[in-house]
Amino acid sequence: MMKQKRPFHVMIIPTLGCPSKCAYCWSSEAGSPIMSIKTVEDIVAWLKDFRNDPVTFTFHGGEPLLAGADFYRQALPMLSTKLEHIEPNFALQTNLWKLTPELAEVLSEYNIPIGSSLDGPQKLNDLQRSEGYYERTMKGYELAKSHGLQVQFICTFTSYSVQFKEQIFNHFLENGLTLKLHPALPSLRSDEPDKWALSPEKHGDLLVYLMDKYLDNLSRIEVRNINDYCRCVLTARGTVCTFVDCMENTFAVGPDGSIYPCYRFVGMPEYVMGHVLDRPSQKDLAESAAGLRMRRFKDYVDEECKGCKHIRYCRGGCPYNAVASTEGEIKGVDPHCLAYKRIFDEIADRFNQEMMGSFSLERGVAANPVTCERPAIMPLVRKLASN
Repeated sequence: MMKQKRPFHVMIIPTLGCPSKCAYCWSSEAGSPIMSIKTVEDIVAWLKDFRNDPVTFTFHGGEPLLAGADFYRQALPMLSTKLEHIEPNFALQTNLWKLTPELAEVLSEYNIPIGSSLDGPQKLNDLQRSEGYYERTMKGYELAKSHGLQVQFICTFTSYSVQFKEQIFNHFLENGLTLKLHPALPSLRSDEPDKWALSPEKHGDLLVYLMDKYLDNLSRIEVRNINDYCRCVLTARGTVCTFVDCMENTFAVGPDGSIYPCYRFVGMPEYVMGHVLDRPSQKDLAESAAGLRMRRFKDYVDEECKGCKHIRYCRGGCPYNAVASTEGEIKGVDPHCLAYKRIFDEIADRFNQEMMGSFSLERGVAANPVTCERPAIMPLVRKLASN
């Protein structure tokens, strides 16, 4: 019997440096070095016999385009050809400020999908992400589009911006932009970790609000989170990194070649699992001090969440979120569990109600009236099933 392939994810962090000064950022570091091509060669040597599964490389940061066109001109063919046996795919997360025609040509040659960040209308965006951010990012967006590159945006909702959720949604809708939301999180690096953080309760309310808006405008916009939550509920398995056992299938390589469980931990010595120069095996990484800590989170979830109906596709949420809220200690699951339960339950309730209503109509029986008008979820279910 052929062994089933298990895709894995390696995030390459060329630098933690970033030209922007986003108010709530926890993933940039002034003075961070830039990864050398020698380190990319070491990544290739490490992964050559690491595992025989398809891999996705995401260039993240900081700001990965600070590495420059020459870095990508050498790194991309090296990763593509020398690791051809594990079928590499690529992605990039950038604010687009440093995108040049030369860089865009290199990225378009490999048809690399781009994720960028925009927090809504210009005034609100620049308040959170720094003056001039919006204009510079949209300039990069237009350049990317002109080279045939696909760009989708992450919108970070903070304790401040959530009060403008309608304006933010309308901005994405009216400008034809795909929306993926992130709640602002506490930071393990900041002296004021909770200043911009969105509470789990408000996050839950926001998710339901955005689902209603999305369902009312299904032909005009895509809200990727809602798609992902629906897939989780309908397939009973996690489909994005927040809702899977990421420890065994996600790794990040910092600028110096250190290996971490995820890009969110890059630059934090206590989360170093190994170094690409040493070509660690999966077992070596799992048995490192950082690997064992992550394993303890998994064991904690197995016990703490065993009675939850969502455990199969939630898995306690994001480990970073869990430890960021407890100063690095494993004392609980992702605090946004409240928000996840809220949206999972909402999706399941609507789906079940609509299915029961359809069943009753087929049998000629009057369905129980719904107490409040809510947009139907079945059109989204059909859309996802057809993709």
